[in-house]
Amino acid sequence: MTTLTPARKTAALLALALGGFAIGTTEFVAMGLLPNLASSLLHHQYVVDPEAGIAHAGWLVSAYALGVVVGAPTIAAAAARFPRKQLLLGLLVGFTLATLASAVLPSFGLVLAARFVAGLPHGAYFGIASLVAAEIMGPGSRGKGVSMVLGGLTIANVVGVPLVTFIGQHAGWRAAYLIVAALFALTFVAVATLVPFHPAEPGASFRRELRAFRVPQVWIMMACGAIGFGGFFAVYSYISPLVQHVTHLPVSFVPFVLVTVGVGMTVGNIAGGHFADVDLRRATYVGFAALIAALLLVTLTAATVVGLFVGMFALGATSSMISPSVQSRLMDVAGESKGIAAALNHSAFNIGNSLGALLGGSAIAAGWGYAAPGWIGIVLALLGLGIITISFSMERRTNRRTALARDQHPRTGPITSPVPTV
Repeated sequence: MTTLTPARKTAALLALALGGFAIGTTEFVAMGLLPNLASSLLHHQYVVDPEAGIAHAGWLVSAYALGVVVGAPTIAAAAARFPRKQLLLGLLVGFTLATLASAVLPSFGLVLAARFVAGLPHGAYFGIASLVAAEIMGPGSRGKGVSMVLGGLTIANVVGVPLVTFIGQHAGWRAAYLIVAALFALTFVAVATLVPFHPAEPGASFRRELRAFRVPQVWIMMACGAIGFGGFFAVYSYISPLVQHVTHLPVSFVPFVLVTVGVGMTVGNIAGGHFADVDLRRATYVGFAALIAALLLVTLTAATVVGLFVGMFALGATSSMISPSVQSRLMDVAGESKGIAAALNHSAFNIGNSLGALLGGSAIAAGWGYAAPGWIGIVLALLGLGIITISFSMERRTNRRTALARDQHPRTGPITSPVPTV
């Protein structure tokens, strides 16, 4: 990549972040429109049993998340030899068309399929854009580069999601998805114009990228992200009924709560990028502990207006603070397969999205109430904390064995891989 002026670097990073903004909007806007989606696409079920109808509409959240899970590693590995800028542009075309289809298709089943397709480019875009941003930022600032791209997603929760949710509540959910499709088209123009040519990584290949799956630590970190982040989505997926039926506020307050979550996510993302560069291990532990505390706060105090807003701010901040650390660690443990590792973080994140939405919806459908997903979230976040503890413990044992072997056989040279492979 050619040397860039500071102004050109800023413009390129903003273009990449705009993609994150559009993705964040398309991913999260359904959470605030679930009652509208259920009433429109599942009208008969919603009229008979609103709770079951909303839980059924939650499948749209899970379908998008499943698309991310499938698409992230598949596209990242298959397209490893493609120049990164051209690949980003192709992914943005896919986003635009699939989101447009989500807006115009007539039935729940077809919209469900469109949401799955819309999720396919998600992880690959964030993974590739994160690598490009990290190179633009330069050595020693990888966490900050990742957080710059993710910053678009968090800002989407401050501006994009609440605004598009408000429009969807008044002009219909189809209008909301039409706006999101326009955002993706705008991002295509911005990336094409402002991001410099970025070649594929030398030596990259489908086979080399797939080597990441031979590393046990990659699977452990994916489990950590999937289960741990599921705690956030168990609550966030059902934010609209939480506001209406637990806090007993009118639906017009939902966008304000979404803004609160988004502000928290923005603050947490900035802090998370900094702490990941300073001490990745500590940042991960502190992030998960704080997420558990935030989930407990929401669950216990959401019946009050102050508790709802304070708790949702904390929930957004703590969940977003973890993401740069988890993505950076995945890139570390994957060795040379950094492209697929950067994408796999988003597969894990959206397994958590799907898992959280599914378990939270099941708790609601079982009649446990709209606050019940909070307890589900606490259990999932505790499991995530336990898994990351296992990951770091394995690394310490491996490093001790490596040091012992080096001491016993000093002439053989160091053992280069601290991560055990199968």
